[in-house]
Amino acid sequence: MLTPENTALVLLAAGRSRRFEGDKLSEPFLDKPLAYHVVTALAKIPFLTRIAVVSDTRLDFAALGYQVEENPDPSRGQARSLCHGVSVAKQAGAEAVLVALADMPRVTAAHVYRMFDAADGAETIVASSDGVQPRPPALFGKGMFDDLLDLDGDEGARQLIRHGHHVVTSPAELVDVDTRADLEELRHLYGLETDGK
Repeated sequence: MLTPENTALVLLAAGRSRRFEGDKLSEPFLDKPLAYHVVTALAKIPFLTRIAVVSDTRLDFAALGYQVEENPDPSRGQARSLCHGVSVAKQAGAEAVLVALADMPRVTAAHVYRMFDAADGAETIVASSDGVQPRPPALFGKGMFDDLLDLDGDEGARQLIRHGHHVVTSPAELVDVDTRADLEELRHLYGLETDGK
C-alpha cells in the first residue's frame, strides 16, 4: 500500500521559463512567490522526504524542508529534472514518488490524498486530469522508477501518465503558469490588478 509516509515528494522547479521571460517562480502571487503556493498546499502531508530540483533560483526551498538538488543543465528538458529527483528518492528508500510542478499554484492536499486512494502498489501510475488531458501532479510506484530514469527531453513522463489511472479534478486546480498572460489571468481571477506593487 502506498502512503505519503513511504513516498518522496519531487518538486520540479528547474524550468527555464522561456515563454515567461523572467524568474517565473519568484514572481509574487497573493502573499508569496508563485512556487511557494504548492509548497504550502502540500506542507502538512507527511511525505518520507521532500526533494526540490532547481536551477539558478533565489528561492530557499531548503528553509521549507526540502532537500535541494541542482539540475546543472535544464536545457536538456524536464525529464532530466525528473531523473534527478527520482534518483534521490530511490536512494532514500522511497516506495513511490509524487511529482509536482512548482508553477501549479492551485493544487490542493485533498486532491493529492485522492491520488493515494487510487494507487495500487509498485506499478502505480496515477495522474491528475481536468477530464480531458492527464497531467501532474502524478504518482509513480517504485516499479516505475527505471522507466522514469530512462526518460529524456521535454516530454517528461507524459507518455507514461497517459496509460495510468486518472483522478479528475477541476481545471482551475490544475492551472499551470507558463506565460505572463497566464499569471495575469490568475491574478484577475483573485481580483488582483497587479501583485506586489
